[in-house]
Amino acid sequence: MEIRRHTDADGDVLTAEGVRAALAIGARLGGDYDLAISTDAQRATQTLACFLAALGQKVPGGVIVEPDLRSEVEDRWRSAYQIAGTGSLQALREADPELVYEDSGRLGAALRRVLDYLPEGGRVLVVGHSPTNEAAVLGLTGEMVAPLAKGDGVLVIARGDGYSVQPLE
Repeated sequence: MEIRRHTDADGDVLTAEGVRAALAIGARLGGDYDLAISTDAQRATQTLACFLAALGQKVPGGVIVEPDLRSEVEDRWRSAYQIAGTGSLQALREADPELVYEDSGRLGAALRRVLDYLPEGGRVLVVGHSPTNEAAVLGLTGEMVAPLAKGDGVLVIARGDGYSVQPLE
């Protein structure tokens, strides 16, 4: 499972630079995805569309919009960020432990459901947001990852009874 943050946006729409960056990233993706998933935010769906357009490969399972990969309490994340002064999950957890605990669990469960959509050995490209992508990874794997820059991501590999997480280059 490849999980990436959307590129630069103004509100919920990619900027011209965000479109250029998403196309450049898409041209470098490894491909062979069985499925592509976005949150219900336009900036994530638009980033995913640019990634796939530049990749130029079919995605047999198509594109799914999965609103459960988006936090229902975005204002609370913003407040925690204001207190923490950073997007680090560790700092956000110190600012609002209940938020990180509860939303990580919910978002991680949504990632588990994404894995259920995949055929055995399948690959999925997921585009979402920061810090909720990082919270979802924490909820699924128990691992904290560094804040994701726009367009960056991590690779989550299901292995037997657990997961491994690797940064994407």
